[in-house]
Amino acid sequence: MSENSQINTASQPIPIRSHFRWVIMGIIFVTYAINYMDRTNIGVVLPFISQEFGLSNFEAGALASTFFLGYAASQIPAGFFFSKFGTRGLVSLSILGFSICTYLIGTSSSPFMIKVYRFLLGVSEGPTPVGCVSTINNWFPAKEKGTATGLYIASTMFAPILVPPLVVWIALEYGWRSVFFWFAVPGFIMAIVWYLFVKSSPEKSEHVSPSELAYIRDSDSTVTEKVQVTVKKSLGWIDSFIRAKKVAIVDTNAQVFKSRNIWGVCIAYFLMVSVLYGLLTWIPSYLVKEKGFSFMKMGLVAAAPWIGGFIGSITGGWLSDKIFLKRRKPTMIITTLSTAIMMVVLINIPNDANAVAIALFMTGFLINVGWPAFTAYPMGLASNSTYPVAISLVNTGGNLGGFFSPMIAGLLLDKFSSFTNVFIYFGVAAALAFIILLTIDEPVNEA
Repeated sequence: MSENSQINTASQPIPIRSHFRWVIMGIIFVTYAINYMDRTNIGVVLPFISQEFGLSNFEAGALASTFFLGYAASQIPAGFFFSKFGTRGLVSLSILGFSICTYLIGTSSSPFMIKVYRFLLGVSEGPTPVGCVSTINNWFPAKEKGTATGLYIASTMFAPILVPPLVVWIALEYGWRSVFFWFAVPGFIMAIVWYLFVKSSPEKSEHVSPSELAYIRDSDSTVTEKVQVTVKKSLGWIDSFIRAKKVAIVDTNAQVFKSRNIWGVCIAYFLMVSVLYGLLTWIPSYLVKEKGFSFMKMGLVAAAPWIGGFIGSITGGWLSDKIFLKRRKPTMIITTLSTAIMMVVLINIPNDANAVAIALFMTGFLINVGWPAFTAYPMGLASNSTYPVAISLVNTGGNLGGFFSPMIAGLLLDKFSSFTNVFIYFGVAAALAFIILLTIDEPVNEA
């Protein structure tokens, strides 16, 4: 090779790394925000539905709960499907399905039909979160997965910020049925967007440059070296407390169902989802019935915990990746313990709108600091091929908590006519989750 050719070769520009994975993250964020809006609008609409049909608190809770029964039922089948066939087609179909079911809820002529459509809404929504987190697992390098998961979880908090004031306005102006008609529209659009742009893996996308693909896969030696140095760094007493150790990767679906660690986080997630969805369902009624707020004031204050949650989930994902060096248990432990404490605060909060809003803001923030870690934790235990099944098992357990919690809270309200015992129930669930998390290992494996 001549000297000139060597110079020309050396002077060739280095290919610019694309950042299309963050476009994918944006699509995931919007998709799951819509998913969450369609499932959580029922909590704000419950006072209107209860008034029209004369429902008890238990019956009202059952309307919300039936969603989670269908949702839990579809998790594991979706995980197996994604593990074998990829995410693109089924997620698009899932988005289309839950948008249709959302619309149908508005046509319901009885509480029974609302339950039927809520159950079908759960079945059709179930594949979406499994597909979203599987896409994150495939599209992001190890050192960004916690941050990406935090953004994903933030979408679940962004939705409830918008839902209460928007739902109250629609319901008061056009009737509660119109809420479901309007909320169905964005999903029809996102079903098309997902199918067109979100491939099952970056290798299949024409928008991903070779250098970005190398970065995602950590095939660049510099990136890999940095990741290994980061992972090997000790957190001292924190590592001892959280039982940090090298664990064997779960690389078959059979091993997923035998993993003590996956079952541990599954049970803890069951307990924490009981708290989260219990609050999502009953906070609007708590503000109207217990605190005497008007519907409009309720719509504004009910957004407070989810504003806190939006900030908390992004903060928690960053803490998990950068401060705790990809350890997931620290933020989960912070969340469970602080949530139990905040339930005591809610029981004793004075009947003042500002005080209630601040308490709800802090509750949402603290719950969600550790929320991304529940999703990211199995990423450290499972391979790319077994992660969809692992996270679907965790989600199944979690959403069974969402099924039981609104009904249990409704029973407590019917029996005691006060939210004090409801918050005690939520506090005990969070405390038990804290204890269970102490027993599982923190996987610290080389990337």
